Amino acid sequence: QVQLVESGGGLVQPGGSLRLSCSASGSIFSINFMGWYRQPSGKQRELVATINNGGSTNYATSVKGRFTISRVNANNTVTLQMNSLKPEDTAVYYCYATIRTSTRSGFYSYWGQGIQVTVSS
Repeated sequence: QVQLVESGGGLVQPGGSLRLSCSASGSIFSINFMGWYRQPSGKQRELVATINNGGSTNYATSVKGRFTISRVNANNTVTLQMNSLKPEDTAVYYCYATIRTSTRSGFYSYWGQGIQVTVSS
């Protein structure tokens, strides 16, 4: 069993900041990618940012320069620092990780339950 638990969402005014955190726990042998996706109401889920176990990052064009993803491999945690937030950043944010649970398994995708971020005045 693997669990991803997000924290840190909420309501913020335009131009404000929020910090999302996600912790992976359970039967974890190794983690490759960790990251964040988001799903605005009525729209499809989209990539926000990912980071691999070597620290290489990838960002959606819409968040480059405003969001920063980081991770602590020893704690199996990933964090998304979101600055200069805009109303269009409003969405449910999902933590994502590709995890190997044993030496005999491949990497599989796991998702958190999602956390609401609302940017509004």
